[in-house]
Amino acid sequence: MTAVNGLWTTSVGSFGKPPELLKARADHAAGRISDQDLDALERAATERWIRFQEEIGVDILVDGLVRSYGNRYYRKPIAVGGIRRTHPITVDWWKYAQSLTSRPVKGMLTGPYTIADWSFDEHYGSRRDFVLDLARAIHEEAMDLAAAGARFVQIDEPAASARMEELPLVAEAMAIVTDGLEAHAITHICYGDFMRAYPTMLDIPVDQIDLEMTNSNFDLLERFRDIPFTKAIGLGVVDVHSHRIESVDEVVRGIKLALEVLPPDQIFVDPDCGLKTRTVDETEAKMRVVVQAVRQVRDELGIGDELPDGKPTEGRHRGAPVPA
Repeated sequence: MTAVNGLWTTSVGSFGKPPELLKARADHAAGRISDQDLDALERAATERWIRFQEEIGVDILVDGLVRSYGNRYYRKPIAVGGIRRTHPITVDWWKYAQSLTSRPVKGMLTGPYTIADWSFDEHYGSRRDFVLDLARAIHEEAMDLAAAGARFVQIDEPAASARMEELPLVAEAMAIVTDGLEAHAITHICYGDFMRAYPTMLDIPVDQIDLEMTNSNFDLLERFRDIPFTKAIGLGVVDVHSHRIESVDEVVRGIKLALEVLPPDQIFVDPDCGLKTRTVDETEAKMRVVVQAVRQVRDELGIGDELPDGKPTEGRHRGAPVPA
């Protein structure tokens, strides 16, 4: 019997968009196709990505169609009054994606700090008040996702990397979002000065932190020798900003570097960030390399692939170690 499971494969969220879907979104914005027509095309694209992930053996799936907050798809929001949530926003789409597979699909949310940082505030006058009200609304969405059956809920905070000194506010807001959340809570922080942010980032009350490692040559792992990483990690092993497809051997090397400082059941293996900037072919190739490398390491070291239960872990509230 396998003694340990781990090195679960997943993705940060977004995949390359099929050209026909990009065209359809442009046509929809110009009023040339209906909401229903666009919805049908998006559902077809979601099913395509779910089937692809199943085919190559990804453990925890994503719908692949995440639209990046703050890009050209959306005008910058303006808070003109108190933040409140009137109805679920992501639950129905998550239910659709989950209905296509027996494997777990992650619920995907943008975090309160990032929404506030990428919005105009004409109401609060207090950055903290704005962020915390958003956190209360996002908490309701996260709870509804978990109630619908989502075992893994990701709350992305890409803006946190721009102001590492505000990580305490990120952590305060995330404590509201994940309070009582009966799911494996994940946050993704985009490229930043993680050396300076570590170990403060461990105070963010989630079960897992997704971090890019490839782009920084896995340097942060050395810090884990002195100050242990107290949560599960989303280990970025392929560079999402490069057209080059990594070799399986390169990815195996990165996984084995992580295994020098972390046990397999603390590691989720994924790309550095979302793959939205890659073509469909590049997205598929990079994901295949990730899965093949994990399979090779599992076989070599006798690591099983039984999935975690998706419940909160002790690491959610295990923050940065207190200096002696």
